[in-house]
Formats: sequence, C-alpha cells, structure tokens
Amino acid sequence: MSGTYSTELERKSGWRTIRKVAPYLWPDEHPWVKRRVVWALLALFVSKLVTVGTPFFYKAAVDALSGDQTDAVWMMTLGAVGLTVAYGMARLMGVGFQQLRDAIFAAVGQRALRQLALETFSHIHRLSLRYHITRKTGGLSRIIERGVKGVEFLLRFMLFSIGPLILELLMIAVVFAVVFDFSYVAVIAVTIAIYIWFTFKVTEWRVKIRKEMNDQDTDANQKAIDSLLNFETVKYFGAEAREAARYDVAMAGYEKAALKTSYSLAFLNFGQALLITAGLIIVMVMAAMGVQDGTLTVGDFVMVNAYMIQITLPLNFLGSVYREIRQSLVDMGEMFDLLEQPADVVDKPGAKEIDVTGGEVVLDDVLFGYDAARPILKGVSLRVPAGKTVAIVGPSGSGKSTVGRLLFRFYDVDGGALRIDGQDLRDVTQDSLHAKVGVVPQDTVLFNDTVFYNIAYGRPEASRAEVIEAAKAAKIHDFISSLPDGYDTTVGERGLKLSGGEKQRVGIARTLLKNPPILLLDEATSALDTETEAEIQQELRAMGEGRTVLTIAHRLSTIQHADQIVVLENGVIVEEGKHEDLLARDGRYASLWFRQAAEEDRAA
Repeated sequence: MSGTYSTELERKSGWRTIRKVAPYLWPDEHPWVKRRVVWALLALFVSKLVTVGTPFFYKAAVDALSGDQTDAVWMMTLGAVGLTVAYGMARLMGVGFQQLRDAIFAAVGQRALRQLALETFSHIHRLSLRYHITRKTGGLSRIIERGVKGVEFLLRFMLFSIGPLILELLMIAVVFAVVFDFSYVAVIAVTIAIYIWFTFKVTEWRVKIRKEMNDQDTDANQKAIDSLLNFETVKYFGAEAREAARYDVAMAGYEKAALKTSYSLAFLNFGQALLITAGLIIVMVMAAMGVQDGTLTVGDFVMVNAYMIQITLPLNFLGSVYREIRQSLVDMGEMFDLLEQPADVVDKPGAKEIDVTGGEVVLDDVLFGYDAARPILKGVSLRVPAGKTVAIVGPSGSGKSTVGRLLFRFYDVDGGALRIDGQDLRDVTQDSLHAKVGVVPQDTVLFNDTVFYNIAYGRPEASRAEVIEAAKAAKIHDFISSLPDGYDTTVGERGLKLSGGEKQRVGIARTLLKNPPILLLDEATSALDTETEAEIQQELRAMGEGRTVLTIAHRLSTIQHADQIVVLENGVIVEEGKHEDLLARDGRYASLWFRQAAEEDRAA
C-alpha cells in the first residue's frame, strides 16, 4: 500500500517525469550527446562569468565620466570611451555564449523529442485492441502532442535553468559581499527567498487550473474529431447544430478554465513585480545613501542598479520557467501515463517465429470474454484442416468475429488454446503471426493516401505490376483506371471518397497482394452488390486454393461451397458439416438458410 502511495505521490509531484526524461541528457549509447551537453555547459559557464563581470565595465565608465577616478588602472588602459566599448562587447559576448549554448544543445533536445515521440507512437501500436476500442482518438492525439512538445523544454530547464540561476546569484552575492557589505547580500537574499516562495505557491495553485484547462481542451478536441470522422452520420440526421452545441459546451468549459489561467497569471506577475521592485528600491536607497556619505561612487550606484536588474531578469525567468515546467510536467505526465499503460498481448520471452508448414488451425476448448462477467466463447473446439475452407456462421453476438480476432491475436484466450500447425499462438511472436495471416475485415478502413499506397500496404516492396494484378483480381482495376489520377488518386480520410464496395475491394486487393498462407475473411463481401459479390467470391475461392481459409459470414449464400460450415450460437458450436448435409439435417443452419432466402425473395 505504501509503495502504491509513494508511486502516486511521485507521479503527482512530477519527479517521475523528470526521472524518465533525465536519461535523454546522458545516454550511454550516444557519446556525441554527452559531448554536446559538456560543450553546452562550458558555453553556459563562460556566459555567466562574462555576465557577472559586465557591470564592472559599466561602473568604471560612469566613474570616469563623472570624475571619480577611483581606479587608475582601468582609466590608463582603456579610457572612458574604451570602457564604454568594453561594456558593450561584454554584453555582446554574454549573449553570444548563451546563443552558442542553445545552438549546441538544440540537437540534443530535438533528438530526445524525436526519440520519445517514436517511443510513444510505437507503444500505442503495441497496446491491445481492447484499449483502442475504449480510448478516444482525439483525446489521445492531444495528449501525445502536448507531451512531446514539453520534452525539449524540460530538458533545457534541467540543464540550463535552476543550476545556472543559482550559480549566477551566488556569484553576484560574492561580488556584493566583497565590493559592498553583507547588508546588501541580506536584503537580496530575503527578497529572493520571498520571491521564490510566492512564485512556487501561486504556480502550484495555477497548475491545478492548467490541468482543468487541459482536460477541457482534450474533451473539445475529441468531440471535434469524433464529429468530423462521423461527418456522414451527422448529415443523415441533420445534427450539425447539435454537434456545434456539443462542441460549444466543451469550448465554454475551456474558456472558463483559460480565463482563470489568465487572471491567476496577472496576479502572479504583479506579485512578482511588487516583491522585486521592493527589493530593488531598498538596495538602491542603501547605495544612494552610500554615495551621499562618500563611501560609494556614482559608478558604484550604477553598478548596484545593473546587478539588481541582472538579478531581476533571471528571477522573472525563474517564475516563467517554473510555470512552464509545472505545465510541461502535467502535459508529459499524461503522456507517461500512456507509456506505462501495459499491453494486454505481449510476446513471451524467447518467443519464436511461427513456422506455417500447412496452415492447420485448431481451437481447443477455447474460453474467452471481453469482460469477465460476460463470456463470449464457452469452450469452442474446432479444427480447420490445412488447405481447406471452413465457414463460421450464426446470429449476431454469437462470437463469430471474436474467433477471427483471437486468430490474429488481438486478444489472448482466457482458457484452452488456439494453435496453428501445432504451435500455440501465445508461444510465437506477434509479428511473425501477423505476416502469415491475411485479413479482409467487414469494414475496410483506408489511409488518407493514394489508391496505390493503400493496395501496396499489403506488401510495400511489391512492384507496380503486382499491385495492378491484385487490383484486377479484386475487380477494381477498371474503376481505378477510370479515375482522373488513376492509382495516384487520394482516397480521403478513412477512404470517404470511395463507396463502401470500392473500399472493400481495395481491402481485398491488398490482402491478395500480401499472399498469406492463412486467410481470414470477416464478412469480406458484405458491402458489395450481388453481381460484384459473385465475381469476387470466385476470386476469393481461387485465392483460397492451397491455403487455409476461415470465413466468417452472415450471408449464407456466400459460404455454401465451404469444405465445412460451423454454426455458432451463444458462444458454443451447435452444428457443423457441409452445406447439403446441414440442410438435410433440418436444424439450426437450415432454419437460418430458409429465413434468409425468404428475406431475399421479399427484397427482390
């Protein structure tokens, strides 16, 4: 219990995020990154030395011009004009070394950003179908976007903010203690302490507001993307105003949180300015009194002012950096929550690649449920012989598609085993399994790219001639050729520019191109008209020659030529056999067959 509490506390405090990001600054496998970090730190140190020394030139120049010749060495060497030029050059050098530091470090930050973005993207693809079904895509993309953007900023903060700021303040404190006295140091220390306390307290309060604003932003973005993805459905039901109202409600929540953020920022900025100005006035009054009583020169007064302004800038920077860091920690914390989301389906240590010699598929007393309280498959045993076609039919909710998802290992079985050529799917790598199983799903979703890209997705290294051959086999080549841009036609988001049948034929073409030894056809021709369906069925049967084919079908007329038909109902097999045998048995399959025939007659 205490371990869980400490982990949650670490997550909320942001230390978990810092701990995970820190290795990107000093990776053992990339020595060049370490070298760049060292050179950036060296440039940083030089810039701080120059910055702290710059006000001395300013003081000397003012003393020279005011007639306070307190330092003959400076005057004899440079003179008033020379000191002024030296002051300007010192300022330029300070800025130059800072920019050099940023230029050197840029490659480190961008590499970390890219690496973490890739890691997050890859991890999301490793997560199970169960996770993606329940996750909102719009919110997910926003979490990744905000989290990745915070990477470089957080790395820069860890290396260039707090440590260098403390170094600069200590160096200035030493100057004040040596050149003036400890009363100046005491005033500055108290001012800084109160400033930091105020900044941290108010910023922690603002972080909660920022978290609320992020949540509202994520919700609004999710609603917008969800509505746009369902553009046609919105139109069908004339729900444009309703969708706009839903989006406006989400944006109203974001507006409210954003206003709180703006108001609290104004309060923070004014409070910081009040504290810094108070400290500045006290120190400048002390210096003015020193000039009046002759213990300090006008140049000393100007130098005190320069140092106080020099302190003010990094302190203001501290306030903004701390705010940004806390906000980045919130943003990146959500992304690391995502990275820590465990994958339901993982390869076993030492898992081997699957060796498909014939393609026999065996379900051995398979138990499975998406929810433990609602079992879907209740001890299903089925053998699909190598090179044969087996069809699974049954009413909706019987578990047909679940068998296909288990075969592709979107999920692992809860009990029993699923084997291909005697190899338990849990003992082989997912990549090798996916390479051997081709799927034509009921709802084909396409990338917003060209027709050629979508077909070639089945085998990216395929030649253009092979892609065209697959399109011909899927009876879509003539349609593609009739398009103005042919195979270079962009299909639109999720393939919206194509009809349901056209999308389905593209899906069939890319699976034909993949040419796998095992085929899974999940209502593969459900979106096609009768004539096209009959043509593609012939191609699919020809493609299935010598391969193991598992067909999941609702329309029974498409599977009557299968070597074996299995009737699944309520998660158990109630009948199995050939089409003619099942009709002769006059059981559940015959009932489904005659009911569909009657419905088709009425539709005709």
